[in-house]
Amino acid sequence: MMSIELTNTMIFWGAALALLCVVASGLSRRVGAPVLLVFLVLGMLAGKEGVGGIRFDDIEQAFMFGSIALALIIFDGGQGARKDTFRVSLGPALSLATVGVVITAALTGLAVRLILGLPWLEALLIGAIVGSTDAAAVFGLLRAAGLELKERTGATLEIESGSNDPMAIFLTITLVELLVLRSDYPGWEVLAAFIQQMGMGIVLGAAGGYLLVLLLKRLPLPLSMYPLLALAGGMSVFGLTNLWGGSGFLAIYVVGIMVGNASLPHAKDIRRLHDGVAWLAQIGMFLMLGLLITPSSLVPVFLPAMGIALALILVARPMAVLLSLLPFHFPWREQLFISWCGLRGAVPIILALFPSLAGLEMSATYFELAFFVVLVSLVLQGWTIAPVARWLRVEVPHSLEEPEHLVLKIPDDQEKELLVYQAVTGSPAINLPVRRLPLSGGAQLMGVVRHGILLEDWQEQKLLADDYVVVLAADGGIPALARLFAPTEVRSYLQSSAFFGNFVIKPDAKLADLSQMYGFEVPEALQAMTVAAIFDKRFHHKPVVGDRVRLGVVQLVVKKLDGDRIAAVGLKLG
Repeated sequence: MMSIELTNTMIFWGAALALLCVVASGLSRRVGAPVLLVFLVLGMLAGKEGVGGIRFDDIEQAFMFGSIALALIIFDGGQGARKDTFRVSLGPALSLATVGVVITAALTGLAVRLILGLPWLEALLIGAIVGSTDAAAVFGLLRAAGLELKERTGATLEIESGSNDPMAIFLTITLVELLVLRSDYPGWEVLAAFIQQMGMGIVLGAAGGYLLVLLLKRLPLPLSMYPLLALAGGMSVFGLTNLWGGSGFLAIYVVGIMVGNASLPHAKDIRRLHDGVAWLAQIGMFLMLGLLITPSSLVPVFLPAMGIALALILVARPMAVLLSLLPFHFPWREQLFISWCGLRGAVPIILALFPSLAGLEMSATYFELAFFVVLVSLVLQGWTIAPVARWLRVEVPHSLEEPEHLVLKIPDDQEKELLVYQAVTGSPAINLPVRRLPLSGGAQLMGVVRHGILLEDWQEQKLLADDYVVVLAADGGIPALARLFAPTEVRSYLQSSAFFGNFVIKPDAKLADLSQMYGFEVPEALQAMTVAAIFDKRFHHKPVVGDRVRLGVVQLVVKKLDGDRIAAVGLKLG
């Protein structure tokens, strides 16, 4: 039995390492280091060959903890996938998450066979292990760099990164089983297993997500219990789907999408808790993986592993992106960026534990190769994502963020919410007559609070600094009202002017008329076209904010969308 002293020692060192990771993550942002790399290195330093000297080699315990942590991360990623971005990203992302993973695994397997001379099944197994990308790694780095991507690029990467793990897991398990059975021919049972896992994952995830959303809407609980209900519900669906032979990771991702896109009371509280839980899972998983590896064992595999990593990054991933996105007509710049964003994270290292659990002979080699590939990916791609995004011009100015405000959901059939905005110094709301506040959609102004007192004659007042405005509005708020209380509007406008140009034109304006007004040439075949029509033609009826068309010395840039339609276009000279 474990002694009390040993238990206390493990608790202390575990908490101390987690604390060190959190502190180090803040410092890593200043030097642009990938935060997951920091966690991994700290785990290695705490391991048996590091200064900590901690010995940890329990593969089964590592696999169990890694699976739980991965499920939590995928659940949080699903909640971040917004359904309003599906129009431009769902098809491409699913193609990358399925066809793209298969192509990546196959081409990486070919590189393994050429470099190491392994049989086909062993080579393809290594390709499958490193076949999926890591959402947290990609978007953690982008947020740290302060980048906002074009909707088509960012949403495609986000959905792909969150949904490609089930395919990589399926391929890995299938190849491990073939190696255990010593069979070279998978047969129809593999197709049947694929349909079962993916089908049950989608069906049980959708059913579980629907029931969980109902509970979150209708079950009366203390405020702090709603995030825990969502977490427990998602993990229950994950476990049940695995027990019934489906893909639990796909199921919990579907549950996350449904919870994240539902109109729920305390939705922000749910997201905040789950974001924190996902980061804790990332920290724990990378620390554990760092403890598992023996740094000296990486030396013999350095050269072949480097060759495999470069083949994956420079050949397999770009080819997979090119072929997977071929039907969707992505601009070449965005294809290149998506190719470079194929960061490998914790999933390949967790998948590299499968051969050990199955008792395969080369399990140590699989783990060391996967670990090294992840290390190279985090260093090479992780350190360069921000410069590559700027070089390929796939970033857009930051949209005007909604200011901090209080939201109280009112559970009724109308889906109303009570909003409380503060008139902070520097916002356009200061000195604005209350009666001129831009209310829409049946919104009602409930009152103005000044110095903790509800004003009786607030209809005749002008807003002063630190006043609070209380509004009853439909779910989703009032964007025009939010802009009034945002102190960053001037800065955002200046950034937008530099990006979109100083002139705003209507999408139904004809190119011939614009050419005469602004003095640029338009090919005769395009003169009768409207601005919206040329964007629809160039971007196959799926333009996003930031898309641009150059006509001589003029650039037309999509500035605003209204659903699927272009609402405003910027004109930039030069």
